[in-house]
Amino acid sequence: MGLDDDIAILAAAPVFELFERDALRLLSFAGDRRLLGEGELLFARGEPSDGGYVVMSGTIELIPFRADSAADAAPVTVSRSGVIGRNALFRSVARPADARAREASEVMRVTPSVMSRVLREFPDAAAAIHGGMSEELLDLVRGLSGVRERLVGLAPRKR
Repeated sequence: MGLDDDIAILAAAPVFELFERDALRLLSFAGDRRLLGEGELLFARGEPSDGGYVVMSGTIELIPFRADSAADAAPVTVSRSGVIGRNALFRSVARPADARAREASEVMRVTPSVMSRVLREFPDAAAAIHGGMSEELLDLVRGLSGVRERLVGLAPRKR
């Protein structure tokens, strides 16, 4: 895979889609590559994160744990240009799921220190991420407010 291919994959990835070409080039050079064979574990649930991953090729399956049941939740598949561990791009967190290659795959790890460097060198990218995450949080709050209103409407009225 060449640099132009890497940049195209990164440009299609959530979080990175608003980055300018030079920022994507820096990510491509600074990111750590890892090849995974079919069935190989990328990381296990509960491990501390060491960065987020962009799927460069292949498919990674995430098997999350459901706290309300002894069974695992339905697996989620992430393919080319998908981001695994978005929060782990910015800080260390416990991995909430097992991640395993469904087929031969390649991922690029982006550590918080690399992400911090890119955001310092490209402040427009930092502003774009901040704006996007702010909108997501506002959407979450709006959604939770709607749930609250419905739950309050279901509560028996005091007499």
